[in-house]
Amino acid sequence: MSALGLHYRVARRAGWVGDLPTNEPVAPVNPDAPLQLRFLGTAGFELRAQGHTLVLDPFVSRPSLRQTLFDRLTPDAALIRRLIPHADDVLIGHAHHDHVLDGPELCRQTGARFIGGPDACNVARAAGLPESQIVSTTGREGIVSGPATVRGVPSVHAKVYFNKTFLAGNIPTPPPWPARASDLLHGLVLDWEIEVGGLRVVHIDSADFLPEEHRGRTCDVLCLCAIGRRYRPHYTAEAIRLLRPRWVIPCHWDVMSTPIEARPLTLPGVDLPGFLAEIREAGAEPVLLPPLATWSLPA
Repeated sequence: MSALGLHYRVARRAGWVGDLPTNEPVAPVNPDAPLQLRFLGTAGFELRAQGHTLVLDPFVSRPSLRQTLFDRLTPDAALIRRLIPHADDVLIGHAHHDHVLDGPELCRQTGARFIGGPDACNVARAAGLPESQIVSTTGREGIVSGPATVRGVPSVHAKVYFNKTFLAGNIPTPPPWPARASDLLHGLVLDWEIEVGGLRVVHIDSADFLPEEHRGRTCDVLCLCAIGRRYRPHYTAEAIRLLRPRWVIPCHWDVMSTPIEARPLTLPGVDLPGFLAEIREAGAEPVLLPPLATWSLPA
């Protein structure tokens, strides 16, 4: 048995992780659909519409747990090039390593703009991205991205294990690069609202949000973070009641220290079946995607 296979077996027996539910239907991909979303694992998505590609929080490098705890972290440039060959703009919700690590390298490869809060932009500077490719925002402003308009929505980071927010704080100057996970504090947290072709997608970057920042603005598709959900009372129901999406795509539920192309496992403490049931009870349709799967907006 491989080391990775042994890791899976031990982790499942210990109750640290769970398997991906296999009874959730996924609609076939329609290349003519007005909107396609590909789940990139963790909080990452690739959104394609009208020939334009937006990438949110790409993190396909996924260093191992040992590397994350003890080493400086380096993006896997070859893997990024193979899995995400094109991007027009890259949106980064906050500066934790599992949201920001691959962003600068993807922008370097594709020429895309790096769009994020001041802290995330300092990470891009540390990685050597030129100012001409960096767009800093504190949210609430519309930024034109091809046929789309994107808007950062000020938010807060979720409390996760032990009801704590880890690696909190700001990054006022470019950190060391390559960085350690401990160098990458979350900084300003931004949810994202994307409007394109009369459709609106909202990406909740961490399992918390500020209702007053979203009030009065609905969406068609909601990408909803799972990790930390149990520490935010009424998280799922409130988000769906506020934004009134038709479809909800769960994200940030998968173990992020195993290879992106390996068998997906749910993070410790993430009740994915329970999350899907909550989505349905709140009146929306869940769309569960394994990493690297694509979903087309139904006609």
